[in-house]
Amino acid sequence: MSENFALDAWALFALLQGEEPAASRVRDVIEDAQAGNARLFISIMNIGEIYYRVGKTKNAKEADSVLADLYLLPLEVLPATDETVLSAARIKMTHNISYADAFAAVTAQQKDATLLTGDPELVALKRVARIEKLHR
Repeated sequence: MSENFALDAWALFALLQGEEPAASRVRDVIEDAQAGNARLFISIMNIGEIYYRVGKTKNAKEADSVLADLYLLPLEVLPATDETVLSAARIKMTHNISYADAFAAVTAQQKDATLLTGDPELVALKRVARIEKLHR
């Protein structure tokens, strides 16, 4: 039986920037997914967050390159359906987190997944979703 994991932008940035020990943990989970021993999920909203942040700090060409690399990973990208958007809005109503972080939490809920993150706002949501805290 495979484990389900959800990733947020924090986890993928740790991987992309080689921030240890978080990068190694994310890499291990990706390898497990490639071997069929885990499933990885991410919201399209969190993909968008990575895309705009790379584009803003670097440039659009680099953002396109990172996006292409992300789509090579064994990630199941979840769309922002009406149900997902409203679920994220409900979490945002009652918790002091970013809207994009609310989508990461909803992804973990919807897929009965453990959310890998080091984002302090998300780590505080242990009652909303299963969280595995990553460290830089």
